[in-house]
Amino acid sequence: MNPSPLLDMIDTPQDLRRLEKKQLPQVAAELREFLLDSVGKTGGHFASNLGAVELTVALHYVYDTPEDHLVWDVGHQSYPHKILTGRKNQMHTMRQYGGLAGFPKRGESEYDAFGVGHSSTSIGAALGMAVADKQLGNNRRSVAIIGDGAMTAGQAFEALNCAGDMDVDLLVILNDNEMSISPNVGALPKYLASNVVRDMHGLLSTIKAQSSKVLDKLPGAMELAQKVENKIKTLAGEAEHAKQSLSLFENFGFRYTGPVDGHNVENLVDVLKDLRGRKGPQLLHVITKKGNGYKFAENDPVKYHAVAKLPSEVPAPEVKPAAAKPTYTQVFGQWLCDQAAADERLVAITPAMREGSGLVEFEQQFPDRYFDVGIAEQHAVTFAGGLACEGIKPVVAIYSTFLQRAYDQLVHDVALQNLPVLFAIDRAGIVGADGPTHAGLYDLSFLRCVPNMIIAAPSDENECRLLLSTCYQANSPSAVRYPRGTGTGATVSDGLETVEIGKGIIRREGEKIAVIAFGSMVAPSLAAADKLNATVADMRFVKPIDEELIVRLARSHDYIVTAEENAEQGGAGSAVLEVLAKHGICKPVLLLGVEDKVTEHGDPKKLLDDLGLSAEAIEKRIAGWIKAV
Repeated sequence: MNPSPLLDMIDTPQDLRRLEKKQLPQVAAELREFLLDSVGKTGGHFASNLGAVELTVALHYVYDTPEDHLVWDVGHQSYPHKILTGRKNQMHTMRQYGGLAGFPKRGESEYDAFGVGHSSTSIGAALGMAVADKQLGNNRRSVAIIGDGAMTAGQAFEALNCAGDMDVDLLVILNDNEMSISPNVGALPKYLASNVVRDMHGLLSTIKAQSSKVLDKLPGAMELAQKVENKIKTLAGEAEHAKQSLSLFENFGFRYTGPVDGHNVENLVDVLKDLRGRKGPQLLHVITKKGNGYKFAENDPVKYHAVAKLPSEVPAPEVKPAAAKPTYTQVFGQWLCDQAAADERLVAITPAMREGSGLVEFEQQFPDRYFDVGIAEQHAVTFAGGLACEGIKPVVAIYSTFLQRAYDQLVHDVALQNLPVLFAIDRAGIVGADGPTHAGLYDLSFLRCVPNMIIAAPSDENECRLLLSTCYQANSPSAVRYPRGTGTGATVSDGLETVEIGKGIIRREGEKIAVIAFGSMVAPSLAAADKLNATVADMRFVKPIDEELIVRLARSHDYIVTAEENAEQGGAGSAVLEVLAKHGICKPVLLLGVEDKVTEHGDPKKLLDDLGLSAEAIEKRIAGWIKAV
């Protein structure tokens, strides 16, 4: 028996719209089962997609996509959207090299109206499309679908503020599931939760009015009625308070509708049809459950935000796995707890990335020194600057790609004031399946030009701990950038030792060729050097860079090679060229880094090989270059 007779009929949203409304619950059920099966095999973002199934079906049923624009915030909830827009048979390639991207991507489908990956951009992008359509005379509709977690970011409110003062037809759907990746924090999620009470005022009034005709006929009815009356007054008071706070969106110029059940697809269709015909900015508040339809994800949406593959419903016999190498994230998390135990001034700050940045144990051990500021990278950095002004030692745990969003604050609020804030920069370099929106390929370039900054790039797990301790003790802004996943398997010290700032070390002595390597490129450079008999320097620091070591290597070798997992333009290799120019040294130099192009998603080893940064590729590039010069 065909498990998905309706879904198999749908290749595009046009096929979906040919169905009767009463068939949509079955479509949603089949879509959820297909999603469970496909993500269970390929891995990928999971709980967020399960929570958005009915909403996605309703949106494509009501709106004339791709003529109308659906803009998904962040985009990790877009798998149902991809399934309904002609990519169902490609879902087995999700986040794999050459396959579907894990986020909406304009080059992948005309239904992906805007490329995303970072949060809180949907309202601004959808507003831009709405204004453009108005100027071009197009009768199209623009819809932004944003989660309550993403709504905590300032950019979302900047767009709301702008949109509410413009005469455009725009719908913002607030998908409220009380989660981002971690549970939401701050005043806004509490406000949204309180507003669910709002509809109870009208509901209770209706119950009271309808039941008054029969209450006086029942024994003890008056006493019961009095108790009900008192309870209604209490709840009505709470609802009135919530109703007043509801003016938040209305004061932005949006007409509010909701909250509505985000898993009742037929009701969603009715609501969306009504809203599509309205003029001006509209906001629809939808209540959903992250992980809906899969009990493990419902019970633990943090764990099941993204998965490698799904566990069996029946637990397999427990097999004790072999001891695994710690990831760089785990090394950082352990160092943070150890350093906090040694220095009570230390506090940790994260912009809504507790699990991803390795802060779970720190929060448990030092709850009063842990600050999750929500998806608010700009605020996180300025907040750290304020703490540092008063003698606190902030550690900002942040992904490289997300630090881009706080660049002005890093420069203006920390570096120019020479405040001792340590940036622990995770996911530096290629990140694999998450693709170009999450790749950390630019931090060396944009940090190197900032005054007062110390920048360190550890070559293995123990170096990571050493450099974290070193930069923490420095009385200036500093950054330690490390890659996703595991390193070489180096034994990690349990101490808090430091090294000299701005000094590199020779890892291998060779002849003629000197490879000046940074961070994650030290290990593949050593492997290549074994075959080329090259010298390899582990520079440790990108800024201040070890000029003495560079000059010594340049004068004692015929060829200079730099290697970094960062953009070639303005990166560590450029710093080496500046030193050589400063000292009047003219030698052949080969820069190995990420060339000036958008990288792809896929297996990190495959991507590094394609970029010429694997051990084998480095050896071949150096050998071929020497023959050519």
